[in-house]
Amino acid sequence: MEYKVCWLSDEAEHKEKFNAFVAEHPKGHCMQLWEWGDIKGRTGWKPWRLLVEVIDSPLSTVAAMTMLERRLPVVGAPIFYAPRGPVADIHDAKLLNMIWAAVRAKAEERGAILFKVDPDVPSEDTEFTGLLKKAGFKFLETGKNFEGIQPRYVFRLDIRPSEEELLKAMHQKTRYNVRLAQKKGVTIRRGAREDLPAFYEVLKETTERDNFLVRSLAYFEDMYDTLAPGGFAELFIGEYDGKVVAGTFAMRTGEKVWYVYGASSNSYRNVMPNYLIQWEMIRWAKELGCTLYDFRGVSGDLSEDNPLYGLYKFKKGFNGVFTEFMGEWDLVYRPVMYRMWRLGEKVYSGGVKNFLAKLRGRGGS
Repeated sequence: MEYKVCWLSDEAEHKEKFNAFVAEHPKGHCMQLWEWGDIKGRTGWKPWRLLVEVIDSPLSTVAAMTMLERRLPVVGAPIFYAPRGPVADIHDAKLLNMIWAAVRAKAEERGAILFKVDPDVPSEDTEFTGLLKKAGFKFLETGKNFEGIQPRYVFRLDIRPSEEELLKAMHQKTRYNVRLAQKKGVTIRRGAREDLPAFYEVLKETTERDNFLVRSLAYFEDMYDTLAPGGFAELFIGEYDGKVVAGTFAMRTGEKVWYVYGASSNSYRNVMPNYLIQWEMIRWAKELGCTLYDFRGVSGDLSEDNPLYGLYKFKKGFNGVFTEFMGEWDLVYRPVMYRMWRLGEKVYSGGVKNFLAKLRGRGGS
C-alpha cells in the first residue's frame, strides 16, 4: 500500500473533506477540526493541515492532522504542536512514520525547535507509547493538576445506555441534585449568540470565586461564530426565577461531545443548576446519536485535601470513567535551543506558566 502525504492549502474545498475524516475516525477530536486551527490562528498560532491518502482510485484518506506553529519570544524560533493529534491508526507504524517524516521536513523548512503531541490515548496503551519512543519522542512530565496544555486526567461517560440506565448509574446524591433542580424550577435551554454576554458574566463570577482566569468575551464570540454554524459547538443556558444562573459551552465532533467551559452564578447555587445542565447536555448528545460524553479535566491528585477535589467529586458523580491520557511528548529537532527553552520554562513555570494554567481554568483551551 502506497501513501500520498500533503500539506493542504487554506482553500475551503479541502475543509469539508478534512472535517469529514476527523469526525468519522475513532481518534477524531474537536481540537483537530479545521475550524479549531482557524480559531487558534487568530490567537498567535499558524495552522497547518496534513492529509494522508492511499494512492488508489479514488484516493482514500487514512490520516489527518491539524498542527499549530508558534514562534517563541527571545529564542526567535517556532514550535509545532498538534493538539490531541494525529487522527490516524495509532498502531500503524508505517503510517505514523510518514506523518513524522512530513513534520520533520516542515520543521527543517520553518526552523522549528520541536514537535509536541498530547494524544487522546489512554496511558496504558504501551504499544503506541513504544512507537513514539522509537520515533524519538520524549515524555514530558507536567504534573497532576492543570499544568499541561490539555488536561491529562478526565472523566468520560459512555452514553449509549438509556436515560433511565444513565440516571440509575449516577451517584445517589448526583441523581438527587438533578431532580432537585427540576423540582425547584430550573430550566435549561440551548443558547444563541446573543446569550454569550450573559454566559460570560456568569463565567466571570465563577473565575473570581474559584480563582482562575478567563479569556475575553471576544474569544468566546469567535469560538461560537466559527464552530456553531457547522454543528461543532453548542451553548447551554440555565435559568431560575427569570435569571441566568448557569451556562456551559460544549464542542462536538462525530459521535463525541466535550464539556469545555462551565459557569454558575454565586446566587441560587442551592437549586443545583450545574447538575441539571450537565444532564441536559448528556441528553442533547444522545439525541445527536453520540456515544461518548467527555467531562474534560480533573486533577490526577485524588487526595481529599486537594483544592481541586470538589471538581473531581462533581464529575465522578455522573459515573464516568476516570481516564489518564499519555500526556505530552516532544520530538526535538534543535537540541541546544530546546534545552534553552526548557530552562526558560522552569523559570517561567513559577510565574507566567502559572498565569496561563489559571487562564485555561478547569479544562478550557
